[in-house]
Amino acid sequence: MNTSTAYQWQQLEAAATSPIWITSEDQLRAHCERWRILPLIALDTEFQRVETFYPVPGLIQVADDRACYLIDPLSITDFTPLKVLFEDTSVTKVMHASTEDLELFVNSYQCLPAPLHDTQLAASMLDWGTSMGLQRMLEQVLQVSVDKGETTSNWLQRPLTASQEHYAALDVAYLPALYTIQTQALNEKGMQDWLAQECLALLHGALDTDPEGLEYYRRFSQVWNYPEHKVAALRDLTAWREQTARSRDVPRNRVLCNQALIRIIETWPRSLSELSRLEDIKKRVLREDGDIILNLLKNGLRSAQEEPPASIDRPLHYFWNKPLKKLKSVVRQVGSQHQVPAELLLKRKELEALVRSGLEQGDYRLPESVSPWRKALIEAPLLAELAEIEKQRIQEAQ
Repeated sequence: MNTSTAYQWQQLEAAATSPIWITSEDQLRAHCERWRILPLIALDTEFQRVETFYPVPGLIQVADDRACYLIDPLSITDFTPLKVLFEDTSVTKVMHASTEDLELFVNSYQCLPAPLHDTQLAASMLDWGTSMGLQRMLEQVLQVSVDKGETTSNWLQRPLTASQEHYAALDVAYLPALYTIQTQALNEKGMQDWLAQECLALLHGALDTDPEGLEYYRRFSQVWNYPEHKVAALRDLTAWREQTARSRDVPRNRVLCNQALIRIIETWPRSLSELSRLEDIKKRVLREDGDIILNLLKNGLRSAQEEPPASIDRPLHYFWNKPLKKLKSVVRQVGSQHQVPAELLLKRKELEALVRSGLEQGDYRLPESVSPWRKALIEAPLLAELAEIEKQRIQEAQ
């Protein structure tokens, strides 16, 4: 760590003890205008999500080259300046483990901070550790210990305690220093563009591509071989649950938990009395939504005929147990060669999708979720190994 970087994080550590509150539209506008002339800012959020479907913003934290700031979403209604800042691609937005924060920004403010530098993702790429928490990263990289005692705080209360304010500010205070160190290391290894691609994938992943819940049912791999009318009913039930949870702003489990959905499809109740015997059905759900659930089952056959459900991925045949181990070994070898964790190079679902593409289409292809840099490293070795596996299968069949 160079001298200027050390000075920077020490300066912001002091700033975190007295963060600046932003509680009005005028203040927000003035600060956002200033932040737009900077090369980067650090971002984080605090929110509540216990009894709601959507996260409820309690705080937005920002750190710049001068101080730490706490934006109060409970007193500000017009976030247009923040949206303009987020869309300004000349300002890098530094975040740590940003997935839930990005979801909040999309749902609450209809915007995403770009370009993004996620310090957790960068740490994984640099092989510092996979899914590393900020506390451990600060201890490992900056030799700084921070208190995480306010993790379960109520961020919707006002006023916040001094301890809460300090905790929230510390979540962004050190991110600029981590960014400087990581960027230097990534450039030295030629990985900066790799991180940019993965952060872009994070931003795309935050977008709600299935607001009606029409594809949710395909997550239930255990029912892949169920009759078509039952799969159609499961599709319709999960879509109804998704839309209901969103409209009522309650967690999905408050409507129906996944286990209840499967039990309903398996037992196929035809009356409220039969439905009430299922242990996972709450009395409130039975009273408010029982008739709707039964009607969706009743219409399952017609739904399947009018709009056949897309198939659910079938679990791979046990034959693939050993070949998958070989393919995973290839991923590990390539990762070791390029000093990239295998978990980052290719996910298990992506590997299984590669195998399915050959079984279903006769042509092995990596899924679209695999970013260009990962594809460039891993595709050729995996296809070569798959060719050997196919050759072995043919020989054993003869």
